[in-house]
Amino acid sequence: MFEIGKELCSDLSAAMTREWLETNGMGGFASSTIIGLNTRRYHGLLTAATKPPVGRLLLLSKLEETLIIDGHRYDLSCNQYTGAIHPQGHQYMTHFSLSPNPVFRYEVCGLEIIKSVLMIHGQNTTIVEYEVRDTDGNAIHSDSNLFRQCQLEVRPLIAFRDYHGTTHENSALNPDVKIKGTIATVSPYQGLPSINFAHDANELNGGAYWYRNFEYAVEQERGLDYLEDLFSPFALRFDLTHRNDATIIASTEPHSIDRAMDLRRSELQRRKTISLSTPVDDELVEKLVAATDQYIVARGDQKTVIAGYHWFSDWGRDTMIALPGLTLVTGRFEIAKSILLAFAKSVSQGMLPNRFPDEGEDPEYNTVDATLWFFEAIRSLLHYTKDALFVKEHLYAVLKEIIDWHVNGTRYGIKVDEDGLLNSGAPGVQLTWMDARIGDWVVTPRYGKAVEIQALWYNALCAMRDLANRFGEIDRAKQYEDIATKASNSFNNLFWNEAAGCLYDAVNGPENDGSIRPNQILAVSLFHSMLSHERAKRVTEVVERELLTPVGLRSLAKNDPKYAARYEGDMTSRDSVYHQGTVWAWLMGPFITAYLKVNDRSDQALSRIKSLLAGFNEHLNEAMIGHISEIFDGDAPHQPRGCAAQAWSVSEILRAIVENVYEVNPLLKKTSVAKQ
Repeated sequence: MFEIGKELCSDLSAAMTREWLETNGMGGFASSTIIGLNTRRYHGLLTAATKPPVGRLLLLSKLEETLIIDGHRYDLSCNQYTGAIHPQGHQYMTHFSLSPNPVFRYEVCGLEIIKSVLMIHGQNTTIVEYEVRDTDGNAIHSDSNLFRQCQLEVRPLIAFRDYHGTTHENSALNPDVKIKGTIATVSPYQGLPSINFAHDANELNGGAYWYRNFEYAVEQERGLDYLEDLFSPFALRFDLTHRNDATIIASTEPHSIDRAMDLRRSELQRRKTISLSTPVDDELVEKLVAATDQYIVARGDQKTVIAGYHWFSDWGRDTMIALPGLTLVTGRFEIAKSILLAFAKSVSQGMLPNRFPDEGEDPEYNTVDATLWFFEAIRSLLHYTKDALFVKEHLYAVLKEIIDWHVNGTRYGIKVDEDGLLNSGAPGVQLTWMDARIGDWVVTPRYGKAVEIQALWYNALCAMRDLANRFGEIDRAKQYEDIATKASNSFNNLFWNEAAGCLYDAVNGPENDGSIRPNQILAVSLFHSMLSHERAKRVTEVVERELLTPVGLRSLAKNDPKYAARYEGDMTSRDSVYHQGTVWAWLMGPFITAYLKVNDRSDQALSRIKSLLAGFNEHLNEAMIGHISEIFDGDAPHQPRGCAAQAWSVSEILRAIVENVYEVNPLLKKTSVAKQ
């Protein structure tokens, strides 16, 4: 699906900005750059989720690989140390592809070496396979004129630490290697899992070494610890004089090396099945559908969503926004139900959790909008599945309880005001998605009544009115209708900014925040809207003029004094501009929905949207290959920033294309792009 040739692979600066990702459906992952040079502390071949989807430990950082031909050594690896790149194996690379897993190709002395990396779903297991053949694709033999002897030497480098940290040389590490048949097991630290290396090597050499001062350029840019020492417990040597392949299975469980082929075949078939769920014969859609699988992970017996790779866990807001694109437009309805059930069980005082911490502490409930997105996700589920019985039996009681809590008041001052609108806010806490905070400084205080919160609240009330009517609770339906009507009237009176031709971003008593931000687009895009067609069109025009870029919407208009053009520097510098002009890709989804709604899906409007989507087709080949980044710089060339692979970025753009551009329900027959 994605291919990168020799010219880019041998261009060190360009290759270091392109990454790949493998996941295991448990929160674990493998990732690096396309040349295998780790530029992040999160890069590694096996990050295990010990308490799925969290408790993530980076166990195996990388494999140092050397091809030995007639006694001459050719290093295929690539590392950055202070002031040096060593070895420089990228010079031998001819090709990188995702098809669907990462495949690396090298050429050395007339030989082609093909390396593949594959994680297994439901296991903390990574399979690395090598194949050697001549450059015409033929198997090599010992009687070949090309060489007399050929070996592959592979040396594992282990980290064994929390995936947010770095390892440094220490005496606490246990260097012992336990060998049982073709499995070598290392247990460096008490209390951490062991890693088992199943292999078909001819020799295992026990020389153990520390490799010092690996340098991670991206972490250095981010102002974080960027130096690491890695330990190598042994080396494996494969004699390829009389064979053409080599295999290593790195796992927290002991696997027989004979299982490698079956594991690989089963995993590739699973991915092929997912690719067949593509509802539209469109190249961008097909690529995004493939990406969706990597965000859906296990939480106990249920499913949840990893908000982004490499460092996010499952967040309530992100999950609810991403759910329609990840599961509904792809026809994975049972997974959608499982996710909704998992979060329904975590509702407390009428609130969905904002996040589940990495170490399994109590969930955090500091969000006002995650709960309201829950209603939209359920409304969307019902639209796709027509399964009212599931909603009635498993979710409806929770939804009623949530409304009651919001009407009567819950945490952080979240309570319906006399005007029917939802008030929220507490000192030192930011409850909306614009939630950057540095110490006690809330960077974008949006206390009182934020515009998208009112849009989501109204949408939730209307959805509940419809459910109550469907389930015969007429009094409940009238209650929800009355609050919704009051909210709509108040919203149009309070939030319309005639001078700007759009909506205020927030209203807090007599104070109206006239900042031009993208939050108002949700008042247009959500299924139930409080705006007239005329006002909706004017809002969309302002957002298009002031905020639209080829890769999403700016979080603040460029002419605002607080606008920041670049998202860079240390954590404080980055957090201070997170929502002050930085482009957010996920907002392109609501914009597409709103734009096509107010322009009645005219041919001109559809053409405009399709031209915008070309920017994402290009982006899928940069940063994290096959994924969409979390954010981009506000100014051109809109450098990708933040999480390299973000769930709601992928899902919202996919949802908008399928639902709004093609108007396809996955229960129906695929639509061909040629028909559009």
